[in-house]
Amino acid sequence: MTYSPEIRERLERDAKEIIGRYPKTRSALLPLLHLVQSEDGYVSDDGQEFCAEMLGISKAEVTGVATFYTMYKRKPAGDYHVGVCINALCAVMGGDQIWEELTEHVGVGHDEATPDGKVSLERLECNAACDFAPVMMVNWEFFDNQTPESAKQLVDDLRDGKDVRPTRGPKKLCTFKEASRVLAGLPDDQAGDGPSAAGPSLEGLKVAKANGWKAPEA
Repeated sequence: MTYSPEIRERLERDAKEIIGRYPKTRSALLPLLHLVQSEDGYVSDDGQEFCAEMLGISKAEVTGVATFYTMYKRKPAGDYHVGVCINALCAVMGGDQIWEELTEHVGVGHDEATPDGKVSLERLECNAACDFAPVMMVNWEFFDNQTPESAKQLVDDLRDGKDVRPTRGPKKLCTFKEASRVLAGLPDDQAGDGPSAAGPSLEGLKVAKANGWKAPEA
């Protein structure tokens, strides 16, 4: 199924805005893949053809990039894409147990979505938030210091349509498609919401200030 004229017109308008930011047209491929993912919930065959046409490159080139990066999905993601960090620190702090219990609770595995399309799960290698381990993400927003029980409750709340807020960051949790649109370079004006650092992330700074430590001058 190809895009309807209305969707095609909207995608072209956004794509041209994005492409205009780059000195070389093909450099806009990554954000354009996020753009079509924001429409379809994954990088569809139509989305790949659209990117190739807009950038004047082959579909094979688009496919090669789309299948390389894990943030581009090959099948529809849920409205809320839940990532569980299973890298070393999160794993030993309980990430592996969270993953095992959560997959059993939800009934889907890695990069699979629930039949109602509301939630999908992913094993993440690192969320770059080790000081809050074990950490989960929902549509790339942080949910810190998780347990198997809190993880299952979080997913249940998402499926029930309850108000769920990230531990840090914006007060509103956007959908996977909305997050993909932001990653395409079309902001939702929520980037400045919430603290950029908190809790354990600031402990080193506090110790340095208390001791009068400063970074060496260049």
